[in-house]
Amino acid sequence: MAKHVTTREKRRARIRRKISGTELRPRLTIYKSLKHMYAQLVDDVAGKTLVSVATTSKSLKGELGDEDKTAAAKKVGEALAKAAKAKGIEQVVFDRNGFDYHGRVEAVAAAAREAGLKF
Repeated sequence: MAKHVTTREKRRARIRRKISGTELRPRLTIYKSLKHMYAQLVDDVAGKTLVSVATTSKSLKGELGDEDKTAAAKKVGEALAKAAKAKGIEQVVFDRNGFDYHGRVEAVAAAAREAGLKF
């Protein structure tokens, strides 16, 4: 029986073949569900997650309140950039994980850039 592969999964695989994160320039990967937004900085060489922030994080949960999902995504981007700066990470490689660069994905990227990450 063949496994059903979605268009997003095909895009994701195509993107991942081309980009990889290192300790000096980790991969900023994003995942969005219908309710939440997740962002991580990943060192693919060592296979470790360096920084992780999500709308479900304890640090953000109190700040979000009744904001819409795009505003919450902006806060995720800001928090990720702040945590990355604390670990001495300035540059990243952006991995949209097969999602269109639009809406919440764009909001995370823009907020991370405004907070000082370079990509």
